[in-house]
Amino acid sequence: MQTLTSSMLFVALLGGIACAGDLAVPDPLVLRDGSRVTSKEDWIAKRRPELLELFRTHVYGRAPVGRPEGLSFEVVETVRGAMDGAATLKRINVNISGPGGKATLRLNLFVPEKAAKPVPCFLLVCNRPAENIDPTRRVKSPFWPAEQIVARGYATAAFLVADIDPDKHDGFKDGVHGIFDPPGGRQGDSWGTIAAWAWGASRAMDCLCEDQDIDQTRVAVIGHSRGGKTALWAGAQDERFALTIGNNSGCTGAAIAREKKGESIARINKSFPHWFCENYRKFNDREADLPVDQHELIALMAPRRVYVASATEDAWADPNNEFKSCVLASPVFKLFGLTGIESERMPSPDTPLQNGSIGYHLRTGKHDLTEYDWKCFMDFADRHWKVEKKK
Repeated sequence: MQTLTSSMLFVALLGGIACAGDLAVPDPLVLRDGSRVTSKEDWIAKRRPELLELFRTHVYGRAPVGRPEGLSFEVVETVRGAMDGAATLKRINVNISGPGGKATLRLNLFVPEKAAKPVPCFLLVCNRPAENIDPTRRVKSPFWPAEQIVARGYATAAFLVADIDPDKHDGFKDGVHGIFDPPGGRQGDSWGTIAAWAWGASRAMDCLCEDQDIDQTRVAVIGHSRGGKTALWAGAQDERFALTIGNNSGCTGAAIAREKKGESIARINKSFPHWFCENYRKFNDREADLPVDQHELIALMAPRRVYVASATEDAWADPNNEFKSCVLASPVFKLFGLTGIESERMPSPDTPLQNGSIGYHLRTGKHDLTEYDWKCFMDFADRHWKVEKKK
């Protein structure tokens, strides 16, 4: 395995003094046979499929099915004039069926009434309780500031990860694992819960693609923490997502595993043994042996847009290694004639980097998804999507 050494300046948490750092990681532009990728055509035909296969084999596991035959969409409620007349609410059941049973992903969708249709959309993978995405808006959580998103001219949808797979380790008997896992038993690369949730995000995208109010060419998938890991894996696989956002996603999200501070592979596999495939446990305390690392997950979004967000008090996620992923993924974007991250120096807190195809900010505060984060994400979408729409 060839490695890429990153020599760059990065700032310690809480505005510490910049210091030099060297980190040897797999080179995203070198194939497993040692040959170098020098064109976007080779990236698309060779390296991208190779990286996806490595992540499926060693980290997230592989889903046994794509869009299932037993998939249907049922609009159970439409409320015009929601949000004091600003939006139309659609409550949609994404009905899933397979050999082992049935499940329903409940999708809450708000579409701005006054905006010209179709409109771009932010899809939230919600890993918190249902009140955080209350469709009645009696509870308004900053985790999903739907009123503010609609006011900016965006539609927004959200679903609960528990509808796809409950966040518990029960031997993969519940949720979509119980519906679609083959009868021969699970293998080392069978999908874990994060992969199941990412699969669910793609089924929500299937639904959005059939809604005439939604511009399917401008849909962002966003998640926080374990939801951020999910959004990144969904965006890496599903090229229909034009923008992928991982907020405070940390270990096995945006943060490079090698020399990571805070949560490690061994710790996350011990605490959440159901999140990833069984093969991932082979790399407990052996990060350097991984044939991939998380900057290559970020690179899989190219040439689409991707945004990574960190927080100053979230040392467990390791903002430095989250930012380094953005820097080390940037050469892949250059193959497409694009700037990845606009600076190799970690920005000061609350100073977003948004000019490149990779956006990044370090928010002052704790591990959370806040209204400030959402403002930054919408600013980034404004900057890129509106300019591209005019071309």
